[in-house]
Amino acid sequence: MDISFEQLPSGVALIRLKGRLDIMGAMKIDVQFAAVTAANRAVVVDLGEVEFLASMGLRTLIMGAKSMRGKAGRMVLYRPQPLVEEVLVTSGTTTLIPLAHDLAEAEAQALG
Repeated sequence: MDISFEQLPSGVALIRLKGRLDIMGAMKIDVQFAAVTAANRAVVVDLGEVEFLASMGLRTLIMGAKSMRGKAGRMVLYRPQPLVEEVLVTSGTTTLIPLAHDLAEAEAQALG
């Protein structure tokens, strides 16, 4: 699992994930992911290159979103692949973290 960060002109932090967000992938990015979500009030997580999402990956996303909510921040999940989106929807994660397929829409939701 690879993780990279970018600050968009709107002020939104964009986190790009690539690989398998399983137990090993989650362990690899947990600290960095938590640091970025803790340091920003608006975060978009690009899941376009995540090919697999397991329960530990869901935990990473949910913990980040919950920590942001504690300080009135927002996280939005962006362009997941179909199988990843299915996991997000069936697990109920999208009730806590909104999902967008367009970057402008994701930014707008993250900014509130």
